[in-house]
Amino acid sequence: MALLFSPKQYQATVRPFQYRDLETIEQLYLSNFPEEGEFLEVATQDIQTLRHWYGVVKFLSWFPNPFQHLSDIYVAEVEGKVQGLIWVSPFNQTRSTWKVNQVAVEPGTGFSAIGSQLLRHCFETVWEARNWLLEVNVNDKNHIALYRQNGFQRLAQMTAWSIDPVRLREIASTQPDLPNLLPVSNADAQILYQLDTLSMPPFLRQIYDRHVIDFRTSVVQAVMEGFRQWVNKTEQVSGYVFELQRKAAIGYFQVQFSQDGSKPHVAELTVNPAYTWLYPELLSQIAHLAQDFPAQSLRLMSADYLPEREAYLEKIGAHPIEHTLLMSRSVWHKVRESRISLDGLQLPDVLQGLQPVHKPVPGPMSWLGPMDPPPTKKHPLPDTLGGNGNRSDFSDSDPTQKSPESPTE
Repeated sequence: MALLFSPKQYQATVRPFQYRDLETIEQLYLSNFPEEGEFLEVATQDIQTLRHWYGVVKFLSWFPNPFQHLSDIYVAEVEGKVQGLIWVSPFNQTRSTWKVNQVAVEPGTGFSAIGSQLLRHCFETVWEARNWLLEVNVNDKNHIALYRQNGFQRLAQMTAWSIDPVRLREIASTQPDLPNLLPVSNADAQILYQLDTLSMPPFLRQIYDRHVIDFRTSVVQAVMEGFRQWVNKTEQVSGYVFELQRKAAIGYFQVQFSQDGSKPHVAELTVNPAYTWLYPELLSQIAHLAQDFPAQSLRLMSADYLPEREAYLEKIGAHPIEHTLLMSRSVWHKVRESRISLDGLQLPDVLQGLQPVHKPVPGPMSWLGPMDPPPTKKHPLPDTLGGNGNRSDFSDSDPTQKSPESPTE
């Protein structure tokens, strides 16, 4: 028998997180995702970073800057006790699309009620967001039901793949054929944006809503990214393949290499759908670069709308380690429409704008312009023609009058 909860029983107060909430937040992650080891490891590292840099993160959230929304975490309190949290962040530079990083609720409480309050708080607070995006494990039925209940729909199924170090070393034995492989800079933002646009279906492109600015890196972002890599002991390498004839980028990769071998290498691939032969070449390039770092597996993602990538990864012996659903929610502002009955409407009521302001005054009307010649009367054509081949004129007063004889020579 289903247990029904009263909405008032779980009416929570939603507020931004504070330093004293970090321990509770960590416990909520452990209780909601006990079997997701890699996710918990990343989440624990994020919480540790927030604990050490709490003052800096809070200071950055007070004024507009690229890292203003690093700490957009909200907690739900019921009778003074934290019962849930939500972590959101902007997905693009214009902040038209936001991502729900995670929702966690204390077990044994109203999961759907508290989770919905947290989501709706973000929908109402983040006024910039026109679209919301999230990823959820396909086996997490509770979160999938929560997101569907709050308007999220499936976009695609994502698969996380892992290539073990031995197979990665075998791939590195093949020399990649990439003659036009170039490093990435801000000057390449336009062509990388075009590649990103071509590599995804229109419905996903609309949700992501990326622009050229999303492919540029400011000085502040570069400094902060370098600091993050120093803290996490990682190194980022990226490049793209340039097609000379089309003057366009046809392939792109970015890899986060682990410098101490404590975590897997993570790669991101973007390939033009017309150049799928680039997959083995780019992966061979990544495998060559990975030989300069401690032996670790390589993680990368694929989507069900990219069957060529999934087929290639299966062919080389990559192992699928996780399946997730990519879901989205769009915010549409509905305009109230009033129904107007057309029965009984008269023409003057419909064409109100065409009614005269004053009563019209009758006056003479002329169709002639000031320089037009006076009209000539038209006469019926005669039955006969004169000897010179011209039509004869007749008098209006006597229609029986005959035409004079033409002069003889």
